[in-house]
Amino acid sequence: MKRYVIGIDLGTTGVKSVLVDEQGKVIDSIVREYPLITPKPGWAQQDPRLWWQATVESLKTLLKTVSAGSISGIGLTGQMHGAVFLDHDGEILYPAILWCDQRTARECEQINETVGNDRIFDITCNPVLTGFQAPKILWLKNNHPDIFKKIKKVLLPKDYIRFKLTRSFATDVSDASGTSLFDVKKRTWSNEIFDALEFSHQWFPACYESVEITSKTSKETEQLTGIPEGTFVVAGAGDQAAGAIGTGITKEKLISISLGTSGVVFAFSEKPSVDPCGRLHTFCHAVPGKWHLMGVMLSAGGSFRWFRDALGKHEIEQAKKENRDVYEILTAMAEKAAAGSDGVIFLPYLSGERCPYPDPNAKGVFFGLSLKTTKAEMIRAVLEGVSFGLRDSVEIMKEIGLPFGGHCRISGGGARSSFWAQLLADIVGEKMVRLVSEEGPAYGAALLAGSGTKLFPPIEETCDMFISIKDEFNPDTDHYKFYDKIYKIYRNLYTALKPSFDLLADIS
Repeated sequence: MKRYVIGIDLGTTGVKSVLVDEQGKVIDSIVREYPLITPKPGWAQQDPRLWWQATVESLKTLLKTVSAGSISGIGLTGQMHGAVFLDHDGEILYPAILWCDQRTARECEQINETVGNDRIFDITCNPVLTGFQAPKILWLKNNHPDIFKKIKKVLLPKDYIRFKLTRSFATDVSDASGTSLFDVKKRTWSNEIFDALEFSHQWFPACYESVEITSKTSKETEQLTGIPEGTFVVAGAGDQAAGAIGTGITKEKLISISLGTSGVVFAFSEKPSVDPCGRLHTFCHAVPGKWHLMGVMLSAGGSFRWFRDALGKHEIEQAKKENRDVYEILTAMAEKAAAGSDGVIFLPYLSGERCPYPDPNAKGVFFGLSLKTTKAEMIRAVLEGVSFGLRDSVEIMKEIGLPFGGHCRISGGGARSSFWAQLLADIVGEKMVRLVSEEGPAYGAALLAGSGTKLFPPIEETCDMFISIKDEFNPDTDHYKFYDKIYKIYRNLYTALKPSFDLLADIS
Protein backbone atom coordinates (compact mmCIF):
# COMPACT_ATOMS: atom_id res chain seq x y z
CA MET A 1 0.00 0.00 0.00
CA LYS A 2 1.24 3.46 -0.86
CA ARG A 3 2.10 5.56 2.20
CA TYR A 4 1.52 9.26 2.90
CA VAL A 5 2.30 11.89 5.50
CA ILE A 6 0.32 14.96 6.52
CA GLY A 7 1.65 18.41 7.38
CA ILE A 8 -0.56 20.78 9.37
CA ASP A 9 0.29 24.49 9.40
CA LEU A 10 -1.68 26.53 11.94
CA GLY A 11 -1.37 30.00 10.40
CA THR A 12 -2.58 33.39 11.55
CA THR A 13 -5.51 33.51 9.12
CA GLY A 14 -6.19 29.82 8.63
CA VAL A 15 -4.95 26.25 8.88
CA LYS A 16 -3.42 24.49 5.88
CA SER A 17 -3.19 20.69 5.78
CA VAL A 18 -1.21 18.99 3.01
CA LEU A 19 -1.01 15.37 1.94
CA VAL A 20 2.41 14.24 0.67
CA ASP A 21 3.23 10.89 -0.93
CA GLU A 22 6.33 8.67 -0.75
CA GLN A 23 8.01 10.65 -3.55
CA GLY A 24 7.60 13.95 -1.72
CA LYS A 25 4.81 15.08 -4.05
CA VAL A 26 1.94 17.16 -2.69
CA ILE A 27 -1.23 15.21 -3.49
CA ASP A 28 -3.73 17.59 -1.93
CA SER A 29 -3.81 20.84 0.06
CA ILE A 30 -6.75 22.11 2.11
CA VAL A 31 -7.14 25.53 3.77
CA ARG A 32 -9.75 26.46 6.36
CA GLU A 33 -9.86 30.03 7.67
CA TYR A 34 -10.72 31.58 11.05
CA PRO A 35 -10.93 35.19 12.27
CA LEU A 36 -8.29 37.35 13.93
CA ILE A 37 -9.64 39.29 16.92
CA THR A 38 -8.27 42.78 17.65
CA PRO A 39 -10.29 44.10 20.63
CA LYS A 40 -7.88 47.01 21.19
CA PRO A 41 -5.20 48.75 19.11
CA GLY A 42 -2.06 46.63 19.20
CA TRP A 43 -3.88 43.52 20.46
CA ALA A 44 -4.20 40.30 18.46
CA GLN A 45 -5.85 37.13 19.74
CA GLN A 46 -7.82 34.09 18.59
CA ASP A 47 -10.04 31.35 19.95
CA PRO A 48 -8.04 28.09 19.84
CA ARG A 49 -11.26 26.12 19.62
CA LEU A 50 -11.71 27.57 16.12
CA TRP A 51 -8.21 26.34 15.24
CA TRP A 52 -9.22 22.82 16.18
CA GLN A 53 -12.53 23.02 14.34
CA ALA A 54 -10.73 24.17 11.18
CA THR A 55 -8.10 21.44 11.57
CA VAL A 56 -10.74 18.73 11.91
CA GLU A 57 -12.49 19.99 8.77
CA SER A 58 -9.25 20.08 6.78
CA LEU A 59 -8.24 16.55 7.82
CA LYS A 60 -11.65 15.11 7.00
CA THR A 61 -11.42 16.67 3.55
CA LEU A 62 -7.87 15.34 2.98
CA LEU A 63 -8.95 11.81 3.79
CA LYS A 64 -11.44 11.87 0.94
CA THR A 65 -8.37 11.52 -1.30
CA VAL A 66 -6.71 8.44 0.23
CA SER A 67 -7.30 5.58 2.64
CA ALA A 68 -6.98 6.64 6.27
CA GLY A 69 -4.84 3.60 7.00
CA SER A 70 -2.17 4.79 4.55
CA ILE A 71 -1.10 7.72 6.75
CA SER A 72 2.36 7.10 8.24
CA GLY A 73 2.52 10.21 10.38
CA ILE A 74 1.58 13.81 11.01
CA GLY A 75 3.87 16.82 11.34
CA LEU A 76 2.83 20.07 13.01
CA THR A 77 3.85 23.66 12.46
CA GLY A 78 2.28 27.04 12.93
CA GLN A 79 2.44 30.61 14.09
CA MET A 80 5.10 31.01 16.77
CA HIS A 81 5.25 32.74 20.17
CA GLY A 82 1.55 32.66 21.02
CA ALA A 83 0.24 31.68 24.46
CA VAL A 84 -2.57 29.17 24.95
CA PHE A 85 -3.69 28.90 28.59
CA LEU A 86 -5.35 25.66 29.73
CA ASP A 87 -6.97 24.68 33.01
CA HIS A 88 -6.87 21.31 34.78
CA ASP A 89 -9.41 19.86 32.35
CA GLY A 90 -7.60 21.11 29.24
CA GLU A 91 -10.17 23.86 28.67
CA ILE A 92 -9.28 27.31 27.33
CA LEU A 93 -8.89 29.93 30.08
CA TYR A 94 -8.33 33.03 27.92
CA PRO A 95 -8.12 33.78 24.18
CA ALA A 96 -4.73 32.87 22.70
CA ILE A 97 -2.50 35.94 22.61
CA LEU A 98 -0.67 35.93 19.27
CA TRP A 99 2.81 36.64 17.93
CA CYS A 100 1.84 40.06 16.57
CA ASP A 101 0.23 41.27 19.81
CA GLN A 102 1.95 44.34 21.30
CA ARG A 103 0.28 44.71 24.71
CA THR A 104 3.23 43.47 26.78
CA ALA A 105 5.81 46.29 26.65
CA ARG A 106 5.66 46.76 30.43
CA GLU A 107 6.04 43.03 31.04
CA CYS A 108 9.15 42.92 28.83
CA GLU A 109 10.70 45.57 31.06
CA GLN A 110 9.63 43.59 34.12
CA ILE A 111 11.34 40.43 32.83
CA ASN A 112 14.54 42.34 32.04
CA GLU A 113 14.56 43.85 35.53
CA THR A 114 13.89 40.48 37.18
CA VAL A 115 16.27 38.26 35.23
CA GLY A 116 18.67 40.94 33.96
CA ASN A 117 19.06 42.12 30.36
CA ASP A 118 22.46 40.52 29.86
CA ARG A 119 21.49 37.27 31.52
CA ILE A 120 18.28 36.82 29.53
CA PHE A 121 20.21 37.49 26.31
CA ASP A 122 22.95 35.06 27.31
CA ILE A 123 20.47 32.24 28.00
CA THR A 124 17.92 32.78 25.22
CA CYS A 125 20.26 34.38 22.61
CA ASN A 126 17.58 37.05 22.07
CA PRO A 127 16.17 40.16 23.71
CA VAL A 128 12.75 39.85 25.32
CA LEU A 129 10.18 41.05 22.79
CA THR A 130 6.50 41.89 23.08
CA GLY A 131 5.59 39.10 20.68
CA PHE A 132 7.30 36.34 22.69
CA GLN A 133 5.44 34.02 25.05
CA ALA A 134 6.93 34.82 28.47
CA PRO A 135 5.69 38.44 28.65
CA LYS A 136 2.21 37.24 27.64
CA ILE A 137 2.12 34.92 30.66
CA LEU A 138 3.25 37.76 32.90
CA TRP A 139 0.61 40.04 31.37
CA LEU A 140 -2.10 37.56 32.33
CA LYS A 141 -0.72 37.50 35.88
CA ASN A 142 -0.68 41.29 36.10
CA ASN A 143 -4.09 41.87 34.55
CA HIS A 144 -6.15 38.73 35.29
CA PRO A 145 -4.72 37.15 38.45
CA ASP A 146 -7.90 35.13 38.96
CA ILE A 147 -7.39 33.42 35.58
CA PHE A 148 -3.63 33.13 36.09
CA LYS A 149 -4.19 31.06 39.26
CA LYS A 150 -6.08 28.44 37.24
CA ILE A 151 -3.26 27.76 34.74
CA LYS A 152 -2.20 24.12 34.44
CA LYS A 153 -0.56 24.25 31.01
CA VAL A 154 0.83 26.96 28.71
CA LEU A 155 1.17 25.85 25.10
CA LEU A 156 2.41 27.29 21.84
CA PRO A 157 -0.32 27.37 19.15
CA LYS A 158 0.63 24.27 17.16
CA ASP A 159 1.03 22.32 20.39
CA TYR A 160 -2.60 22.94 21.27
CA ILE A 161 -3.45 21.08 18.05
CA ARG A 162 -1.10 18.28 19.17
CA PHE A 163 -2.97 18.13 22.50
CA LYS A 164 -6.31 17.88 20.70
CA LEU A 165 -4.97 15.20 18.33
CA THR A 166 -3.26 13.07 20.98
CA ARG A 167 -4.31 14.29 24.47
CA SER A 168 -0.59 14.66 25.23
CA PHE A 169 1.66 17.67 25.78
CA ALA A 170 4.88 18.29 23.84
CA THR A 171 6.73 20.95 21.88
CA ASP A 172 9.89 21.23 19.78
CA VAL A 173 13.16 23.12 20.16
CA SER A 174 12.59 25.61 17.33
CA ASP A 175 9.21 26.83 18.57
CA ALA A 176 10.34 26.85 22.21
CA SER A 177 13.26 29.11 21.20
CA GLY A 178 10.82 32.00 20.73
CA THR A 179 9.37 32.01 24.24
CA SER A 180 12.08 33.91 26.21
CA LEU A 181 12.04 30.83 28.49
CA PHE A 182 14.39 28.53 26.57
CA ASP A 183 18.14 27.96 26.75
CA VAL A 184 18.84 28.08 23.02
CA LYS A 185 22.47 26.95 23.26
CA LYS A 186 21.61 23.93 25.43
CA ARG A 187 18.32 23.23 23.58
CA THR A 188 16.29 22.90 26.77
CA TRP A 189 13.93 24.89 29.00
CA SER A 190 15.64 27.34 31.35
CA ASN A 191 14.82 26.49 34.95
CA GLU A 192 16.68 29.63 35.97
CA ILE A 193 14.19 31.83 34.11
CA PHE A 194 11.20 29.79 35.31
CA ASP A 195 12.32 30.27 38.91
CA ALA A 196 13.11 33.98 38.50
CA LEU A 197 9.65 34.68 37.06
CA GLU A 198 7.93 32.26 39.47
CA PHE A 199 6.48 30.21 36.62
CA SER A 200 5.71 26.58 37.41
CA HIS A 201 7.95 24.11 35.58
CA GLN A 202 4.90 21.89 35.18
CA TRP A 203 3.15 24.40 32.93
CA PHE A 204 5.49 23.72 30.04
CA PRO A 205 5.53 20.56 27.90
CA ALA A 206 8.44 18.23 27.26
CA CYS A 207 10.66 19.45 24.44
CA TYR A 208 11.86 17.36 21.48
CA GLU A 209 13.93 17.67 18.33
CA SER A 210 11.65 18.35 15.37
CA VAL A 211 11.82 14.88 13.78
CA GLU A 212 11.16 12.97 17.00
CA ILE A 213 7.86 11.18 17.53
CA THR A 214 6.09 12.72 20.51
CA SER A 215 2.78 10.85 20.66
CA LYS A 216 0.01 9.03 18.79
CA THR A 217 -3.46 10.15 17.76
CA SER A 218 -6.38 9.33 20.06
CA LYS A 219 -9.61 7.41 19.56
CA GLU A 220 -11.51 10.69 19.72
CA THR A 221 -9.43 12.06 16.86
CA GLU A 222 -10.25 8.99 14.79
CA GLN A 223 -13.97 9.54 15.41
CA LEU A 224 -13.73 13.24 14.47
CA THR A 225 -11.37 13.12 11.49
CA GLY A 226 -10.97 9.54 10.28
CA ILE A 227 -7.22 9.52 11.11
CA PRO A 228 -6.71 6.07 12.69
CA GLU A 229 -6.02 5.89 16.41
CA GLY A 230 -2.29 5.38 17.01
CA THR A 231 -1.03 7.41 14.03
CA PHE A 232 2.38 8.88 14.86
CA VAL A 233 2.71 12.64 15.47
CA VAL A 234 6.22 14.12 15.31
CA ALA A 235 7.38 17.20 17.20
CA GLY A 236 7.31 19.45 14.14
CA ALA A 237 8.58 23.03 14.24
CA GLY A 238 7.69 26.68 14.40
CA ASP A 239 6.45 28.01 11.08
CA GLN A 240 9.74 29.61 10.04
CA ALA A 241 11.88 26.57 10.81
CA ALA A 242 9.33 24.31 9.09
CA GLY A 243 9.24 26.72 6.15
CA ALA A 244 13.03 26.46 5.96
CA ILE A 245 12.72 22.67 5.76
CA GLY A 246 10.14 23.16 3.01
CA THR A 247 12.62 25.32 1.10
CA GLY A 248 15.67 23.18 1.84
CA ILE A 249 17.58 25.54 4.13
CA THR A 250 19.52 22.72 5.80
CA LYS A 251 23.13 23.68 5.03
CA GLU A 252 25.44 26.66 5.47
CA LYS A 253 25.28 29.44 2.86
CA LEU A 254 21.58 28.80 2.23
CA ILE A 255 19.23 31.75 2.84
CA SER A 256 15.47 32.03 2.48
CA ILE A 257 13.04 34.93 2.42
CA SER A 258 9.40 34.36 3.29
CA LEU A 259 6.79 36.84 2.07
CA GLY A 260 3.84 35.85 4.22
CA THR A 261 1.82 37.95 6.65
CA SER A 262 5.16 38.62 8.28
CA GLY A 263 8.41 38.82 6.36
CA VAL A 264 11.32 36.60 7.37
CA VAL A 265 14.95 36.31 6.30
CA PHE A 266 16.26 32.92 7.46
CA ALA A 267 19.86 31.64 7.49
CA PHE A 268 21.17 28.19 8.50
CA SER A 269 23.93 28.00 11.14
CA GLU A 270 26.03 25.10 12.40
CA LYS A 271 26.35 26.78 15.80
CA PRO A 272 24.33 29.26 17.89
CA SER A 273 25.76 32.40 16.27
CA VAL A 274 24.40 35.60 17.78
CA ASP A 275 24.13 39.18 16.52
CA PRO A 276 25.71 41.03 19.48
CA CYS A 277 23.31 43.95 18.95
CA GLY A 278 20.25 41.69 19.18
CA ARG A 279 18.87 42.80 15.82
CA LEU A 280 18.39 39.21 14.61
CA HIS A 281 16.92 36.16 16.36
CA THR A 282 19.02 33.07 17.06
CA PHE A 283 16.84 29.97 17.43
CA CYS A 284 17.26 26.21 17.32
CA HIS A 285 16.65 24.81 13.83
CA ALA A 286 14.32 21.96 12.91
CA VAL A 287 17.46 20.14 11.71
CA PRO A 288 18.57 18.22 14.83
CA GLY A 289 21.55 19.80 16.57
CA LYS A 290 21.61 22.89 14.31
CA TRP A 291 20.57 26.53 14.69
CA HIS A 292 19.41 29.41 12.53
CA LEU A 293 19.43 33.20 12.48
CA MET A 294 16.31 35.03 11.50
CA GLY A 295 15.23 38.59 10.83
CA VAL A 296 11.50 39.17 11.21
CA MET A 297 9.38 42.11 10.09
CA LEU A 298 5.83 41.97 11.41
CA SER A 299 3.89 43.34 8.42
CA ALA A 300 5.16 42.17 5.04
CA GLY A 301 2.31 40.59 3.11
CA GLY A 302 0.25 42.01 5.97
CA SER A 303 1.03 45.51 4.69
CA PHE A 304 -0.21 44.59 1.22
CA ARG A 305 -3.36 43.05 2.70
CA TRP A 306 -3.94 46.22 4.76
CA PHE A 307 -3.68 48.34 1.60
CA ARG A 308 -6.12 46.01 -0.18
CA ASP A 309 -8.68 46.23 2.62
CA ALA A 310 -8.29 49.93 3.42
CA LEU A 311 -7.68 51.48 0.00
CA GLY A 312 -8.46 48.80 -2.55
CA LYS A 313 -12.27 48.62 -2.44
CA HIS A 314 -12.56 49.43 -6.15
CA GLU A 315 -10.05 46.73 -7.08
CA ILE A 316 -11.81 44.20 -4.85
CA GLU A 317 -15.05 44.82 -6.74
CA GLN A 318 -13.21 44.65 -10.06
CA ALA A 319 -11.67 41.31 -9.07
CA LYS A 320 -15.11 39.89 -8.26
CA LYS A 321 -16.55 41.00 -11.57
CA GLU A 322 -13.61 39.65 -13.58
CA ASN A 323 -13.09 36.53 -11.43
CA ARG A 324 -9.49 37.52 -10.79
CA ASP A 325 -7.19 37.70 -7.78
CA VAL A 326 -7.31 41.24 -6.42
CA TYR A 327 -3.59 41.11 -5.65
CA GLU A 328 -2.94 40.45 -9.33
CA ILE A 329 -4.80 43.66 -10.18
CA LEU A 330 -3.01 45.70 -7.51
CA THR A 331 0.40 44.35 -8.53
CA ALA A 332 -0.26 45.16 -12.20
CA MET A 333 -0.99 48.75 -11.17
CA ALA A 334 2.26 48.91 -9.16
CA GLU A 335 4.21 47.60 -12.12
CA LYS A 336 3.09 50.59 -14.20
CA ALA A 337 4.47 53.07 -11.64
CA ALA A 338 8.08 54.19 -11.95
CA ALA A 339 10.79 52.61 -9.82
CA GLY A 340 11.03 54.55 -6.58
CA SER A 341 7.29 55.36 -6.69
CA ASP A 342 7.97 58.98 -7.66
CA GLY A 343 9.56 59.68 -4.28
CA VAL A 344 6.96 57.96 -2.09
CA ILE A 345 8.46 55.74 0.62
CA PHE A 346 6.43 53.42 2.83
CA LEU A 347 7.46 52.34 6.34
CA PRO A 348 5.75 48.96 6.93
CA TYR A 349 5.49 49.18 10.72
CA LEU A 350 1.74 48.61 10.89
CA SER A 351 2.02 46.25 13.89
CA GLY A 352 5.09 47.82 15.46
CA GLU A 353 8.32 46.10 14.45
CA ARG A 354 10.76 43.38 15.55
CA CYS A 355 13.85 43.39 13.34
CA PRO A 356 15.98 45.39 13.25
CA TYR A 357 13.89 47.68 15.50
CA PRO A 358 12.21 45.87 18.43
CA ASP A 359 9.70 48.69 18.82
CA PRO A 360 5.99 48.17 19.58
CA ASN A 361 5.42 51.93 19.14
CA ALA A 362 6.60 52.08 15.53
CA LYS A 363 3.86 53.01 13.03
CA GLY A 364 3.25 52.71 9.32
CA VAL A 365 4.09 55.82 7.31
CA PHE A 366 3.72 57.08 3.74
CA PHE A 367 6.52 59.60 3.25
CA GLY A 368 6.86 61.85 0.21
CA LEU A 369 3.21 62.13 -0.86
CA SER A 370 2.36 64.99 -3.21
CA LEU A 371 -0.63 66.20 -5.23
CA LYS A 372 0.58 64.14 -8.19
CA THR A 373 0.83 60.87 -6.20
CA THR A 374 -1.41 58.13 -7.62
CA LYS A 375 -2.74 54.92 -6.13
CA ALA A 376 -0.33 52.95 -8.35
CA GLU A 377 2.64 54.71 -6.77
CA MET A 378 1.31 54.06 -3.28
CA ILE A 379 0.92 50.35 -4.05
CA ARG A 380 4.44 50.16 -5.44
CA ALA A 381 5.73 52.05 -2.40
CA VAL A 382 4.21 49.37 -0.14
CA LEU A 383 5.98 46.59 -2.06
CA GLU A 384 9.24 48.54 -2.11
CA GLY A 385 8.96 49.40 1.59
CA VAL A 386 8.50 45.76 2.56
CA SER A 387 11.47 44.84 0.37
CA PHE A 388 13.60 47.52 2.06
CA GLY A 389 12.60 46.07 5.42
CA LEU A 390 13.74 42.61 4.34
CA ARG A 391 17.00 44.07 3.08
CA ASP A 392 17.61 45.36 6.63
CA SER A 393 18.01 41.78 7.86
CA VAL A 394 20.11 40.70 4.88
CA GLU A 395 22.52 43.58 5.52
CA ILE A 396 22.89 42.60 9.19
CA MET A 397 23.59 38.98 8.24
CA LYS A 398 26.35 40.13 5.91
CA GLU A 399 27.68 42.50 8.58
CA ILE A 400 28.15 39.69 11.13
CA GLY A 401 29.82 37.46 8.55
CA LEU A 402 27.18 34.89 7.59
CA PRO A 403 28.14 33.35 4.24
CA PHE A 404 25.78 33.71 1.28
CA GLY A 405 25.62 30.96 -1.33
CA GLY A 406 24.68 33.02 -4.37
CA HIS A 407 20.87 33.12 -4.09
CA CYS A 408 17.92 33.53 -1.74
CA ARG A 409 15.03 31.06 -1.87
CA ILE A 410 11.75 32.96 -1.68
CA SER A 411 8.38 31.61 -0.61
CA GLY A 412 5.02 32.72 0.74
CA GLY A 413 2.06 34.38 -0.92
CA GLY A 414 4.05 37.43 -2.04
CA ALA A 415 6.57 35.24 -3.86
CA ARG A 416 3.88 34.14 -6.32
CA SER A 417 4.24 37.56 -7.94
CA SER A 418 7.07 37.59 -10.49
CA PHE A 419 7.04 41.39 -10.30
CA TRP A 420 7.63 41.37 -6.54
CA ALA A 421 10.28 38.64 -6.87
CA GLN A 422 12.22 40.79 -9.35
CA LEU A 423 11.69 43.91 -7.23
CA LEU A 424 13.12 42.07 -4.21
CA ALA A 425 16.17 41.00 -6.23
CA ASP A 426 16.76 44.58 -7.38
CA ILE A 427 16.43 46.04 -3.87
CA VAL A 428 18.34 43.37 -1.91
CA GLY A 429 20.96 42.92 -4.62
CA GLU A 430 20.85 39.10 -4.54
CA LYS A 431 19.47 36.51 -6.95
CA MET A 432 15.99 35.31 -5.89
CA VAL A 433 14.83 31.79 -6.79
CA ARG A 434 11.40 30.18 -6.50
CA LEU A 435 10.88 26.50 -5.84
CA VAL A 436 8.66 23.89 -7.44
CA SER A 437 6.76 23.32 -4.18
CA GLU A 438 4.86 26.35 -2.91
CA GLU A 439 3.26 24.85 0.20
CA GLY A 440 5.79 26.38 2.61
CA PRO A 441 5.70 25.40 6.31
CA ALA A 442 2.97 22.78 5.82
CA TYR A 443 5.21 20.96 3.33
CA GLY A 444 8.15 21.24 5.74
CA ALA A 445 6.02 19.75 8.53
CA ALA A 446 5.09 16.85 6.24
CA LEU A 447 8.76 16.21 5.41
CA LEU A 448 9.59 16.19 9.13
CA ALA A 449 6.81 13.64 9.65
CA GLY A 450 8.17 11.49 6.84
CA SER A 451 11.72 11.62 8.17
CA GLY A 452 10.61 11.03 11.75
CA THR A 453 8.55 7.96 10.84
CA LYS A 454 11.30 6.56 8.56
CA LEU A 455 9.18 6.90 5.42
CA PHE A 456 11.90 9.31 4.25
CA PRO A 457 15.65 9.41 5.04
CA PRO A 458 17.25 11.93 7.49
CA ILE A 459 15.83 15.39 6.95
CA GLU A 460 18.86 16.88 5.15
CA GLU A 461 18.78 14.05 2.60
CA THR A 462 15.01 14.33 2.29
CA CYS A 463 15.30 18.02 1.36
CA ASP A 464 18.02 17.29 -1.21
CA MET A 465 15.77 14.62 -2.77
CA PHE A 466 12.51 16.52 -2.99
CA ILE A 467 13.23 20.27 -3.27
CA SER A 468 14.13 21.84 -6.61
CA ILE A 469 14.32 25.31 -8.16
CA LYS A 470 11.59 26.42 -10.58
CA ASP A 471 12.81 29.85 -11.76
CA GLU A 472 15.16 32.66 -10.80
CA PHE A 473 15.35 36.46 -10.81
CA ASN A 474 18.71 38.18 -11.14
CA PRO A 475 19.22 41.69 -9.77
CA ASP A 476 19.54 44.50 -12.29
CA THR A 477 22.75 46.40 -11.43
CA ASP A 478 21.39 49.81 -12.41
CA HIS A 479 18.15 49.26 -10.49
CA TYR A 480 20.12 48.15 -7.41
CA LYS A 481 22.24 51.32 -7.49
CA PHE A 482 19.09 53.45 -7.82
CA TYR A 483 17.29 51.67 -4.99
CA ASP A 484 20.39 51.88 -2.80
CA LYS A 485 19.96 55.66 -2.71
CA ILE A 486 16.33 55.34 -1.65
CA TYR A 487 17.24 52.68 0.91
CA LYS A 488 19.49 55.15 2.70
CA ILE A 489 16.54 57.55 3.03
CA TYR A 490 14.32 54.67 4.17
CA ARG A 491 16.82 53.81 6.93
CA ASN A 492 16.98 57.43 8.11
CA LEU A 493 13.21 57.74 8.45
CA TYR A 494 12.81 55.38 11.40
CA THR A 495 15.53 57.15 13.40
CA ALA A 496 14.01 60.54 12.63
CA LEU A 497 10.46 59.46 13.53
CA LYS A 498 11.10 57.29 16.59
CA PRO A 499 10.67 60.16 19.12
CA SER A 500 7.32 60.99 17.48
CA PHE A 501 6.26 57.32 17.56
CA ASP A 502 6.92 57.29 21.31
CA LEU A 503 5.05 60.53 21.89
CA LEU A 504 2.08 59.23 19.91
CA ALA A 505 2.04 56.04 21.97
CA ASP A 506 1.81 58.11 25.17
CA ILE A 507 -1.33 59.93 24.02
CA SER A 508 -3.15 57.23 22.06
